[in-house]
Amino acid sequence: MEYVKKFSEIGMKDIAKVGGKNASLGEMFTNLTPKGILIPKGFAVTVEAYQYFIRCNQLEEALAQLMKSLDKSEFKNLEEVGAKARALMMSGRMTNELGMAILGAYDAMFDEGSQEVAVRSSATAEDLPESSFAGLHESYLNIRGNYALLHAVKQCFASLYTDRAIKYREDKGFEHSKVFLSVGIQEMIRSDIGCSGIGFTLEPESGFRNIVHIAGVWGLGENIVQGTVTPDEFLVFKPSLEKGFRAVIQKNLGSKHKTMAYAKLDDDVNSTVNNDTPADLQDKFVLEDIEIEKLAKWALIIEEHYQVPMDFEWAKDGIGHQLYIIQARPETVHSQRKILQLKSYHLEQKGIELTRGEAIGSRIVSGPARILTSPKEAGKLNQGDILITDTTSPDWDPILKKVAGIVTNRGGRTSHAAIIARELGAAAIVGTTNATTQILDGDLITLDCSAGKTGFAYQGQLSWKETIVNIEDVDLPASPKAQLIIADPEKAFELSFYPNHGVGLLRLEFLISNCVKIHPMALIKPDQVSDEKERLEIEELTRLYADKESYFIDQLSKGVATIAAAFYPKEVIVRMSDFKSNEYAGLIGGQSFEPKEENPMLGFRGASRYHHERYREGFRLECEAMKLVRNEIGLTNVKLMIPFCRTVQEGKKVIELMKEFGLKQGDNGLEIFVMAEIPSNIILAEEFAEVFDGFSIGSNDLTQLTLGIDRDSALVADLFDEENAASKFLIVQMIRKAKLLNKKVGLCGQAPSDSESFTHLLVENGISSIAFNADALIKGIATINKALKQEVSSSF
Repeated sequence: MEYVKKFSEIGMKDIAKVGGKNASLGEMFTNLTPKGILIPKGFAVTVEAYQYFIRCNQLEEALAQLMKSLDKSEFKNLEEVGAKARALMMSGRMTNELGMAILGAYDAMFDEGSQEVAVRSSATAEDLPESSFAGLHESYLNIRGNYALLHAVKQCFASLYTDRAIKYREDKGFEHSKVFLSVGIQEMIRSDIGCSGIGFTLEPESGFRNIVHIAGVWGLGENIVQGTVTPDEFLVFKPSLEKGFRAVIQKNLGSKHKTMAYAKLDDDVNSTVNNDTPADLQDKFVLEDIEIEKLAKWALIIEEHYQVPMDFEWAKDGIGHQLYIIQARPETVHSQRKILQLKSYHLEQKGIELTRGEAIGSRIVSGPARILTSPKEAGKLNQGDILITDTTSPDWDPILKKVAGIVTNRGGRTSHAAIIARELGAAAIVGTTNATTQILDGDLITLDCSAGKTGFAYQGQLSWKETIVNIEDVDLPASPKAQLIIADPEKAFELSFYPNHGVGLLRLEFLISNCVKIHPMALIKPDQVSDEKERLEIEELTRLYADKESYFIDQLSKGVATIAAAFYPKEVIVRMSDFKSNEYAGLIGGQSFEPKEENPMLGFRGASRYHHERYREGFRLECEAMKLVRNEIGLTNVKLMIPFCRTVQEGKKVIELMKEFGLKQGDNGLEIFVMAEIPSNIILAEEFAEVFDGFSIGSNDLTQLTLGIDRDSALVADLFDEENAASKFLIVQMIRKAKLLNKKVGLCGQAPSDSESFTHLLVENGISSIAFNADALIKGIATINKALKQEVSSSF
């Protein structure tokens, strides 16, 4: 019999011999270490060894009888059956023959004496694309010495019968007697004095494939899985990485308030302790950009080798400062899902907010809140309840299928609660900090995860709308292009799955307002901010940056880059900022730099600001951010658009200024469009066409200026109508002139989202593209197709 096998002797062909986890480690050790990936050395205690242990201790019949006694409908005796099974396993004796085989391989691992190892369970039905078994069996870290090692191996054997593993096998239809356990003995990486984490070769929330998602904490990675801390999170864009561009498009600093390290008790027994993380480390990312990209490159190599999306665990040695991959398995949620349907949710009323945190999934659910402190209180939980707890671990798995939603105080997007919610398709809000005190047990509540990255828990049962779209039924026309109006990076990956031709309007002011929050001139001239409270806010928001300007560039660029990456290589048209002076004044520090205007709608806005001394340097920061996205990250699908350009001369000034700031028209395929939203843009279209690469009709402002209506005035609001004959006349003129000039012309206003007849008008006159709000896109595509068919019919 072969009781042990070195990692170098095994691969994926050996799952039946060493389990999924060990087979994968052996596969990578043999095939991927030559490609530069560092995998800790080790060996597997084989399935034959496990079966030999069972036979020698005559455990087969007793375990089989226990599993027969399991209540398979309500699982009321699961805890009792599991405890008895594990006790049986631990009562077994490790024979000299088996013990010597394991200890001999352990001694051979190291040149000098015994050293610390990780002891990990590896089941034969584990880490498969259709069933992960992740976290169901036990692992033991920092094990050193003969007795500790053999005891840990036996504990791993026993963990085949954890309550959660028993329940998972029942759910997946595996026979208990036909799933066996192997144990991996792996060199211990000293991440307890370094850092560690997990990663996915897709975006784990949406399943978007062009992203590598990496999360990390100081110390041991258990704090991520247990949801004890909020980790740092990094998004790496695969095409940029493969082409040698700067590829890290998002870096989000986690609190990381705890660091899990080893607490050595004596020579043979070790445990862990969770220490407070020093403040300076909480404010520091666990990885440098070069390390993030190194891990991402390794992730691509792993994904290429396995030919499926993967999730992986990594660790950084605090002594040698080397990165290692310590585990990899097929991703089991999105890789198994064929996207044929899109389901969207929209909350139709707002209630009293109880708490908020990170949203997992995009659903809205309602149900009774049930506050539990541990899975031992499972009897209190009814089908359809919303679980409210501090945090979850794999021990919760057997009861979580009952819940409609999960809300936790602690944890991030890669915590156990988040992972299990995705697998179950449940709504979850994690990391609220206060859910168990803000929500009362038994209260009816509504969870809203539809609004992006932030999820909300509201009092009472609120109403919402669900929309189902069958993607196979959507016929996306070649022309005109059906594009999206989008501003929120948090929705970008989800929206990318909709049938579309890219983004026709990305409003930069939304990102400035929600991501940057500070007036750009207040970052350039902070000493001129008059309000003391605002000066303190600016200092707090920018404290982690070398200078205040880099804060603006970083925050703005990562928002644009996320949206551009989501739709790459389709075009994403970014409109440079178009706040009015009263809106700019609402930003932190804004009042110190903005004039007081009687009618801001017609005042200091759009192109007029960009070359004016009051805002010229602020526009430079906008250009710096766009230059970073296009030139450094390589997202050349980003096109730029200038709003509210009153005269041709003004357009020329802005184009020259952009060139001065490093955005030269034509370089790297850079196209610069102009918003056609002032009658002068249409009347002098031929002259504007000599300056810009195309037009995008802004029907809202065009209607306002055509009819002489201030959209902000409630007194005349009822007269505002984008379908007014005068407004439509100018729109038709713009489309026809653009076609004659061989220039692109699109439209990005509210009207196509609201009116079929308006969309028909645009199609009939040959518009190049129409941008719709996300909730109107599918209907808009259908209307375009209907108009195209009518146009063909009328031509006969």
